[in-house]
Amino acid sequence: MSDSLRLGINELLRANREFYRAFAAGDFVAMDRIWADHAASLCIHPGWALLRGRDRVMASWRDILRRPPQVRARDEVAELLGEVGVVICTELLPGVELVATNVFVREEGRWRLLHHQAGMVAQDDDDVLEDEERDEHEDRLLN
Repeated sequence: MSDSLRLGINELLRANREFYRAFAAGDFVAMDRIWADHAASLCIHPGWALLRGRDRVMASWRDILRRPPQVRARDEVAELLGEVGVVICTELLPGVELVATNVFVREEGRWRLLHHQAGMVAQDDDDVLEDEERDEHEDRLLN
């Protein structure tokens, strides 16, 4: 991987982490800065219909962030497609694991979120055991 590609992916992953920090902290101002200003925003929250347009998307986040869930992201996979970047990750919330797709676009030299979609992940019993073991391992590392 070239240095410029590695740098671009690192910047993209940093923008994705900023999104999840704002989400977990209930920080609407930070969330608003993350979303694109010039491109048409799209969002599909789990179980919701498509939200189209920045005003509708941001209104949904304003409501969600009034009582933000404990959320964190892991297993991020990033791809760059010119001025567009895609991050697929796992969202961990209390009692549920979701898979999310976050599409970013470069606006004025920085990655801005264009589209977020999160949905349920089907798991079999082996997946549940692996997740519990990984969470226990992460807890031991953090303590």
